[in-house]
Amino acid sequence: MFNEIDWATIWQATGETAYMVGISTFFTALFGVPLGILLVVTDTGQIWEKHWVQKAVATVVNIFRAVPFIILVLFLFPLAKFLVGTSLGPTAATIPLIAGAAPFYARIVETALREVDKGVVEAARSMGSTRFQVVVNVLLPEATSALISGLTVTCVTLISFSAMAGVVGGGGLGDAAFRFGFQSFNDGMLVTCGVLLVMMVQLVQWIGDWFSRQLDKR
Repeated sequence: MFNEIDWATIWQATGETAYMVGISTFFTALFGVPLGILLVVTDTGQIWEKHWVQKAVATVVNIFRAVPFIILVLFLFPLAKFLVGTSLGPTAATIPLIAGAAPFYARIVETALREVDKGVVEAARSMGSTRFQVVVNVLLPEATSALISGLTVTCVTLISFSAMAGVVGGGGLGDAAFRFGFQSFNDGMLVTCGVLLVMMVQLVQWIGDWFSRQLDKR
């Protein structure tokens, strides 16, 4: 039934979802970019060839990517409680969100960096650039547009992840849809939460596409 919609709850849940996704996206980029760089530069024939480092990073990334997100949430409850003092709420939910999204984004970063023309990298090295300078002045600038597009996809994924986290106590629109919509037999709340999640996805996608196009024009 389409019962009365509790707009105060809706707006609070929307703010919680935006908070979770915003914090998680920031730290996903913060951890995902270095991981992606390591996956590339330590590989065979790259500027810092270290097989054991590449294998170790790849193994960690693959393990976290292979675990279903809902299981990752349950598994990381103790860590969330240790870090933020509770396993419930939007702040606690950011821990599994970051753990699930950072390895995903790391692989996107890896793909973007591997598409950079090797001739540009070799030219920079022949001119005396250090490995760090090659990464900062060549690899990352050349792949910026692809990195932004990848981060947009990751942010959209985080929105759907946040809805799942809400079902197990993470707060946000997922929690509101489940408790005040599904469990309360209030289709109005359920549909409203769903529509707002779709609108957030569309907004993030539009912003990400705009930034990517602007960078492509340079």
